[in-house]
Amino acid sequence: METARQMLGSSRTVQAPSAARKNSFVVRASSTSVLSLPGDFGFDPLGLSDPEGTGGFIEPKWLAYGEVINGRFAMLGAAGAIAPEILGKAGLIPPETALPWFKTGLGHTNYWADPYTLFVLEMALMSFAEHRRFQDCANPGSMGKQYFLGLEKFLGGSGDPAYPGGPLFNPLGLGKDEKSMKELKLKEVKNGRLAILAILGYFVQGLVTGVGPYQNLLDHLADPVINILTSLKFH
Repeated sequence: METARQMLGSSRTVQAPSAARKNSFVVRASSTSVLSLPGDFGFDPLGLSDPEGTGGFIEPKWLAYGEVINGRFAMLGAAGAIAPEILGKAGLIPPETALPWFKTGLGHTNYWADPYTLFVLEMALMSFAEHRRFQDCANPGSMGKQYFLGLEKFLGGSGDPAYPGGPLFNPLGLGKDEKSMKELKLKEVKNGRLAILAILGYFVQGLVTGVGPYQNLLDHLADPVINILTSLKFH
């Protein structure tokens, strides 16, 4: 084939099937070690990961780490956003606090400090926690060597920043063997992805219907045909 190409004066190369598959729009990393990451099935339509390792756009392990962390925040956020509505409907909390997530805190002045003080304090605490998390990601185990109120012995981690383990982060001792740990990691990633989509759904539903997600569910169950498309309006 090479002789025929030279005779025809063509400089065009023929792409091997494996190379073609690797450069596919849908499957970017299906034949590499990247698939060892939890929840990675080779689906990368935007080509954000570099299946050959570090370099390229973003290092795959960093993307996987970010997905796990954001998935955990989303799971907490999805539950926290809908909990006041459910508890309010059940009569377990007073009506003034049983609000949709986008109305929480509006007009409520019974906090121990004003909203600006609370915002600055939350930013300071969150920045401190995120800074330490980034330090552990850059240098796994380093937080176990820095003094922190006597808790540093619990913050050494497991060597994998996304799964630090220990009595503080895994008090139930789940995933005692490699197989069960892999299953738990996969389940966490899948549920985290669902939670991220749920948060997006909360945003869109709040904008379109003007009520919270739990009330949306109740309205839909009461009349599925009417309360799905014909009641849409922007608020």
